[in-house]
Amino acid sequence: MSTHSYLVTGGAGYIGSVVAARLLAAGHAVTVLDDLSTGHRAAVPDGARFIEGRVQDAGEWLDSSYEAVLHFAAHSQVGQSVADPEPYWRNNVGGTADLLAAMRDAGIRTLVFSSTAATYGEPATVPITEDAPTAPTNPYGATKLAVDHMISGECAAHGLAAVSLRYFNVAGAHGPHGERHDPETHLIPLVLQVALGERAAVSVYGDDYPTPDGTCVRDYIHVADLAEAHLLALTAARDGEHLICNLGNGNGFSVHEVIETARKVTGHPIPHITAPRRPGDPATLVASAARARETLGWHPTRPDLADIVADAWEFARRTATP
Repeated sequence: MSTHSYLVTGGAGYIGSVVAARLLAAGHAVTVLDDLSTGHRAAVPDGARFIEGRVQDAGEWLDSSYEAVLHFAAHSQVGQSVADPEPYWRNNVGGTADLLAAMRDAGIRTLVFSSTAATYGEPATVPITEDAPTAPTNPYGATKLAVDHMISGECAAHGLAAVSLRYFNVAGAHGPHGERHDPETHLIPLVLQVALGERAAVSVYGDDYPTPDGTCVRDYIHVADLAEAHLLALTAARDGEHLICNLGNGNGFSVHEVIETARKVTGHPIPHITAPRRPGDPATLVASAARARETLGWHPTRPDLADIVADAWEFARRTATP
């Protein structure tokens, strides 16, 4: 891959910062755009240009010097989207519409979009392929699906080359880049907070799902593997086409299995309590990533849950409050 200049929206966040770091390591020029509403200035990799601002305002400075945009800037909490959906529509959908218009005006014709498995909702069959029906069970998934439809229209009407990557559960850490959400809602960092003594127990939201142990089953993918897929997607994008690829390991782990793995990795007991189900949580989400393997040439190199948890644990200990 030759050297190019890329814009990474949401590049002060968990996934965006890892992708920005990987692009820099590959020798590219990177500009990070982030309003720091959920991201962290310290997460922006050294060597990246940083602009503090909203994606809605990208047209004020975006120009044709950028080869492509990698778009991560979005609200992403399922429960929050159920309780307060309006900001999700304004930011995720409205913000992306503004970004696409700015790209069109600047002549930037390649986009890699951070989509999600939440677009599928409660799947009829597992593993989930890209041809599965899309029926989101929460506003977060609905906004991401709306953006995917928007991108398809942009490709057809204006020749945009786009790849949407539908993540399953992203976890782990990449050097100094890991999960630091506030409030934290993702299972692995919550479990590790218990191991660090920062909370007394982890809540298990529902133990009566139609799964082997009654808890939700998810497909966990290492954030470094995820980042690699974005670099591959840049070379796979084709003018006028919208490629959609699932990203996952193809293996599902239940909430109880994650907790037990964390107990082994950390050496801490990690007590848990059972709480009511959360609205909008499907029982099982496991990916078929065959299309990503075939079209992107992507292969996860860190599929083992214990390795994912171990990397997250190292990051959690490094960044823990003394």
